[in-house]
Amino acid sequence: MGVKKFISDIVDFLDLDKSGSKGKKKSIKNLLLKLKKRKKKLKNKLSKADEKDKENILKDIKLINSQIKKGSKYLRKLNQEDKENV
Repeated sequence: MGVKKFISDIVDFLDLDKSGSKGKKKSIKNLLLKLKKRKKKLKNKLSKADEKDKENILKDIKLINSQIKKGSKYLRKLNQEDKENV
């Protein structure tokens, strides 16, 4: 999965509006911030949820965690490429 595909998947998954892309790194950073905010909201919601909802919320948190890991990986890769090009 490429960086552009990752960004579009996350935008679709979170139903985010596509604000102007000023570069791959900035886009990924913004998406990671939004993912972390979404994760925090879900954790707050988790404490108030009943058992059935907890399962769904935990699945969503797990999915968000995996997307955060992928985004961090891409960000490190882009930073590495920048260092190599300088």
